[in-house]
Amino acid sequence: MNDLVWKSMVELARLIRAREVSPVEVVQAHLDRIASLDGRLRSYITVMSDSALAAAKAAEAAATSGETLGPLHGVPVGLKDLYCTKGVKTTGGSRILSDWAPPEDATVVSRLAGAGAIVLGKLNMHEFAYGPEGLNPHYGSPWNPWDAVTHRICGGSSSGSGAAVAAGLCPGALGSDTGGSIRIPASLCGISGLKPTYGRVSRAGVLPLAWSLDHVGPMCRTAADCALMLGSMAGYDPRD
Repeated sequence: MNDLVWKSMVELARLIRAREVSPVEVVQAHLDRIASLDGRLRSYITVMSDSALAAAKAAEAAATSGETLGPLHGVPVGLKDLYCTKGVKTTGGSRILSDWAPPEDATVVSRLAGAGAIVLGKLNMHEFAYGPEGLNPHYGSPWNPWDAVTHRICGGSSSGSGAAVAAGLCPGALGSDTGGSIRIPASLCGISGLKPTYGRVSRAGVLPLAWSLDHVGPMCRTAADCALMLGSMAGYDPRD
């Protein structure tokens, strides 16, 4: 097993800045682990291997020339599949949207990219974020990596985010929280999750469940990583 998949986001960012590891190595290590484990865990709906590797090569070229793209330069992340991604299907965990590819990125996705993050793929979830168990009959329910054999739940609705982070399939992920959908899977999967203050992070381009209650937030293995992600994506958005 490649130890890179268990490094924190803070540590990965430091190693990449110091050029002790390359973004390509980091992304490939996570893609290899996804290929090895996710057939059983089912945390991803869409794995964006080609675009992730292309972005990693661009991040490596920038690092070689002495350029830093941002605090998340070359660090991979996963996105709950209710965040719009330009040209990449965004299902909301439903068959109804199985072929829908949005025309633009959600604000938070653009901000993470601007901070240098690399998207590995779109993560499984309870259909339209409406359920605390995190089950999904359309794409297969994600199972808790602490006991996937007996099919214990991850909690929802950000079940794929919780499973992927806990299993080392991404060091950090976006979840969303309307009535516990970051906090429940973070607790059940043994990771850190942060529900930010309402309006702290833009919801523009996020499939809504309850507009006045929806919150965008990070799910990571450490509180420091949640802070790093939050700092990279928070801020005023006139579209929100």
